[in-house]
Amino acid sequence: MTSDYRWYWAAGLLAFVVMIYLLSPILSPFLVGMLLAYLGDPLVDRLERMGMSRVVGVLVVFAAATGLLTLAVVILVPMLTNQISALRDQIPAMIDWVNQTALPWVEVRTGISVSEFQLATVGERIRENIGDSSGVVGAVLAQATRSTMALITGLVNLVLIPVVGFYLLRDWDTIVERARGLIPRDHEPLVVKLLGDCDEVLGAFIRGQLLVMLALGILYSFGLWLVGVDLALLIGMLAGLASLVPYLGFAVGIIPAVLVAAFQFGDLIHPAAVVAVFSIVQMLEGTVLTPWLVGDKIGLHPVAVIFAVMAGGQLFGFVGILLALPVAAVIMVLLRYMNHHYKTSPAYEKSESEHILLEPDENGKE
Repeated sequence: MTSDYRWYWAAGLLAFVVMIYLLSPILSPFLVGMLLAYLGDPLVDRLERMGMSRVVGVLVVFAAATGLLTLAVVILVPMLTNQISALRDQIPAMIDWVNQTALPWVEVRTGISVSEFQLATVGERIRENIGDSSGVVGAVLAQATRSTMALITGLVNLVLIPVVGFYLLRDWDTIVERARGLIPRDHEPLVVKLLGDCDEVLGAFIRGQLLVMLALGILYSFGLWLVGVDLALLIGMLAGLASLVPYLGFAVGIIPAVLVAAFQFGDLIHPAAVVAVFSIVQMLEGTVLTPWLVGDKIGLHPVAVIFAVMAGGQLFGFVGILLALPVAAVIMVLLRYMNHHYKTSPAYEKSESEHILLEPDENGKE
């Protein structure tokens, strides 16, 4: 590739970034639809190998996804709403228990003065922000209906997501082949290999980690329900969602679960049972769920995930969050390629050999 063409590619990349920035208010439904198509393509390909046409396979996948989503909404939303309302009602009693029981217990056994930790004001603020479920829904609806244009835009976006996802999924293989045909012929093998590595990383993380998140949410909720924790579903689902970053769900879930169990039962047996539940599920994640659902592909490092999501949100808002993981995967693959290319280059080999020659001998001479 000549230097002139490199400038063209650099200018094209810059124009693409500027376009993303300028069009970010309208890109969300298209990016979500693209994500749905990316996630559904392996399933449709498998149905095609079983003898279905592409269109029929897409319809089957969409019907199954719609059914599962509807079932989840019908079953989970009322249960989560009830648990949020219960949490709101229990916050004052929880704050009193922390101030009158938990903190004095810690002070007696550790010798650390905790009398200044008065959480009543904090609890009241939390209670106000949570509000009751009807108040939250009403506030959202009121905000959405203040502007007719905002309401219309939101409805259009909701309709666009499945439409865009359907057409992209139907034509996914064709789009990929046409994009491959635009790659310069002398660079096609390398570009295809790098894109394959990016797809492997994204597939391992997005497809696999989403399934791991779902499985962890179910296991955490079921385990806490067996222990008898009232807020089992709420805490379990939050821990599962936080597992988007590996091991973060464990930390996010176990602390409130232990506190709720201690408050609810007033003993040490149930908090110990909660710790056992999280330990068992964490062990299952490392030995069964991640190897089975993610495989041995190398995904994104947890720190890279956190930084990518925060940086994307800071630069481009919600659109940046959607683009964060694909961009991070591409950057990681390119860095691996550059590292491998550097270590096989004459510059690396020469510097290494010079370093060996400059090492002192047994008499202290170089």
